[in-house]
Amino acid sequence: MQRTSITNDSPWKLQQVQDAANHLQQAINHIDDVDDSYHFKTSDEVLHIIGDILGALQRGRTSLVIPKKKPIDELMKGRNMKSLSPNLPEDLAISFYLQSHKLIFAVYQLTNIQGTMKFDSCQAEFSVPWLNEVLVLFTVGLQLCQQLKDK
Repeated sequence: MQRTSITNDSPWKLQQVQDAANHLQQAINHIDDVDDSYHFKTSDEVLHIIGDILGALQRGRTSLVIPKKKPIDELMKGRNMKSLSPNLPEDLAISFYLQSHKLIFAVYQLTNIQGTMKFDSCQAEFSVPWLNEVLVLFTVGLQLCQQLKDK
């Protein structure tokens, strides 16, 4: 049994949220890069911009739906582990990540039993209602772009 908390001066960072925001900003930038007075000369120009927007929106949605799995040693030495007070023992790591509309909390433990490394983990998940809204909006944006591209 361990007790720790995340310090206020060093909050836990969910890279997936930052990645989704960055991809959404890229989609917005593709729109903003087109001057209001610009007249497209070919359909290929329009399709290229729509394709860039679709790609950015898809990457943003994917970053929230599919977590990037990190190796245990990377989790144990990661910057987020330094935000815990008191620090966890070296054989323990925790992780928060998003998977669709759920926040997953996972605990990992490595033990050395007579020279053999054993890996144990357990997790809990929590539904985050606003994440579901974000995913719906990403999906609607993707559908609208796809419909525009198809026309």
